[in-house]
Amino acid sequence: MRKLIAALAMAGLAGLTACAPASEAPAPASTAPASGNSVAKPSKSASAGASTGALGVKESCERFNSLVVDLRAVKAEDSDGYDDIYFRAQEAKDAATGDIKGLFAAVSMLALDRSLGETPSKQSQDAIRDAVFANAGECTAEDVTLTY
Repeated sequence: MRKLIAALAMAGLAGLTACAPASEAPAPASTAPASGNSVAKPSKSASAGASTGALGVKESCERFNSLVVDLRAVKAEDSDGYDDIYFRAQEAKDAATGDIKGLFAAVSMLALDRSLGETPSKQSQDAIRDAVFANAGECTAEDVTLTY
């Protein structure tokens, strides 16, 4: 089952990384890391899409930071913990809009690598870097600094 999920996620990620802008890189961030709270707080910028269950930009950026904190907190031998992060990232990706979806797809890939007992692949590491760079400006405009 996990290998099937891995194959599906890799196929989705390949299309995602092709969309990331190559020339944009944000200025270095200098804010405190997000808390370990895995529940994102609703924000004013959740926009009209919030009524349909869609995440606004600010909430998406905060949820990404929360997932990264939770991903780092999972013990190496806890594949169920990594699976949980994977599924939470997939749910967030489904609720997010636009390019922000790439943040959650990249977290899914990292969690999947870890769930399979592997160190993150070069492709997963590149995907998270590209997704952070591609969305940093939009998140910064909402007063959220992406942490990874």
